[in-house]
Amino acid sequence: MPLAFATATLLPLPLIAAAMLWGGAWAFAAPLALALLTAALDEIGARLAPPRPGAEFPASAALTLAIGLSHFALLGGAVWALSGGWLTLGEKAGLFAAAGLWLGQVSNANAHELIHAPARGPRRLGVAVYVSLLFGHHASAHPLVHHVRVATRDDPATARRGEGFWRYAPRAWRGGFREGLRMESARRRGHPRWRHPYLHYAGGAALALGLSALLAGWRGVAAHLALAGFAQLQLLLSDYVQHYGLERARGPDGRIEPVGARHSWNSPHPVSSWMMLNAPRHSDHHARPARPYPALDLPEAAPMLPRSLPVMACLALWPRFWRRVMDPRVAAWRATGREGLAARAAE
Repeated sequence: MPLAFATATLLPLPLIAAAMLWGGAWAFAAPLALALLTAALDEIGARLAPPRPGAEFPASAALTLAIGLSHFALLGGAVWALSGGWLTLGEKAGLFAAAGLWLGQVSNANAHELIHAPARGPRRLGVAVYVSLLFGHHASAHPLVHHVRVATRDDPATARRGEGFWRYAPRAWRGGFREGLRMESARRRGHPRWRHPYLHYAGGAALALGLSALLAGWRGVAAHLALAGFAQLQLLLSDYVQHYGLERARGPDGRIEPVGARHSWNSPHPVSSWMMLNAPRHSDHHARPARPYPALDLPEAAPMLPRSLPVMACLALWPRFWRRVMDPRVAAWRATGREGLAARAAE
């Protein structure tokens, strides 16, 4: 299990580095390995019994640290290579796809793991990763808003049934920023204003763009903005897919039921799960946010996606096809939920 996580997350880095330096076939091998090869291996692995969870292995914290530090090296290297003149336009497109996929799927998932860590150092590293992707407010909105309100209309990150991704994305981005700001301001009432996290998010983003400008001028800033936008798009897609149409029921007393296995879509596909540090085992994460990623499980009551999370994220880019696949599944999920509520009421 430790080797599987390390291989899936770190093996793409030498391919991306080769694409930065030499272009050529490397620029096309890197994105193909991250996308098509992963999807193919996922389909093979999904036909087998899903990997069982294990206890946190001793190197799990070291792996998240290694990925976090590699993030800054890869982001800087990609900005430098995309702004340079030694790669052709096609090679730059391949490099952009590979670096953006790693930032969006591996580094985003790792930053998510880090901001849930109990120790201050890893949490700060996770915040720094999000800040470098110009998405620092997610470090506040995710634990303070999403985890509290998930699968309700009050959660900006929960997509409603019938809501297409392109309508959801700006609503979720704005809502996460606004609600995260509101929650942080309420928490820090009476504290010095200069210590407000949102000031640090804004200052850190300006510093990151300034470093890209020093590295490669206006082209570096443009490359940084494009990579950050691509990574943010993938994070929003992940939230969209993993909570689409799922809602927590409200009881006769007006209270919303506790978060359970039924309130997140999951995936049993092994390779993408290793690559994203078990983020597709999403129900267990919401039930136990502090549980380390190697120990996350797939509860029997959890709804399952028909394909791996990255494949479903691609499908979500076309809302009509997405709704054709997912809306019947949401309807079936709601029907079983109503049956469960009726059975509990009769007891």
